[in-house]
Amino acid sequence: MLKVIIAEDEDIIRKGLVSTLDWVGMDCMVVADARNGIEGLEMILEFKPDVVITDIKMPGLDGIEMLRQASSKLRFKSIILTSYAEFEYARQAIELKACDYLLKPVDEDKVRALMGRVHEEIEIERSAVAAIENAKKDSFDLAKYIQMDKSESGYVAEAIRRIQSDYREKISIESISDDLLVSSSYLTRKFKEVTGHKFLDFLNLFRVQQAVKLLSTGRYRVYEISEMTGFTDYKHFCTVFKRYTSMSPMTYTKKKGIQ
Repeated sequence: MLKVIIAEDEDIIRKGLVSTLDWVGMDCMVVADARNGIEGLEMILEFKPDVVITDIKMPGLDGIEMLRQASSKLRFKSIILTSYAEFEYARQAIELKACDYLLKPVDEDKVRALMGRVHEEIEIERSAVAAIENAKKDSFDLAKYIQMDKSESGYVAEAIRRIQSDYREKISIESISDDLLVSSSYLTRKFKEVTGHKFLDFLNLFRVQQAVKLLSTGRYRVYEISEMTGFTDYKHFCTVFKRYTSMSPMTYTKKKGIQ
């Protein structure tokens, strides 16, 4: 369940967001609500939320500055509450890496759709963090996932073996399903059921883990590692690496002190 903080100086809007939306149904919990940016900053640092939903113009400290100060200390997803008249401020917030915005008055269906996407992003990031932190220990153990496929067909186990052996090559769920003589939609569904991951996320997580190992040796240039881990396009490799680790390959090497 994601922890959510709402910062909004207009009582009727803030209370409406807190009490009228089905947060539990969205697998979320509002752990605090703030009336201004100063109070919001204090609550973010205290409760360490997964998501912060904030208005832009608030007394004491505006939403953008609140997010800037908080994000320098903690990692969380931020969503901006805005009106059409304040859209330029929302653009600044998006440049600050706010993941999205909600227009007032807030539509519950849009909140639900947005939180569903945030859930997925956080799940991917958490999996990536675990893979990165344990890359040298081989903890992203494909054998474990292979054993999880208890079906008679073993299609998912075979798909994982293909990732393990062919991740350096161009592979896809479609090419594997063709080889197995099953539909790609069926294999896609079964893969998610068994592993808890979409095929491309699983493949990219494994590729990024291998890239981390290679980066950690200090023996290869980033573009060489891109090719060695199945990313034929260097820019695409950097984009995927940053998506799953929140940093570029060069930033990773600098943080780890790798020459």
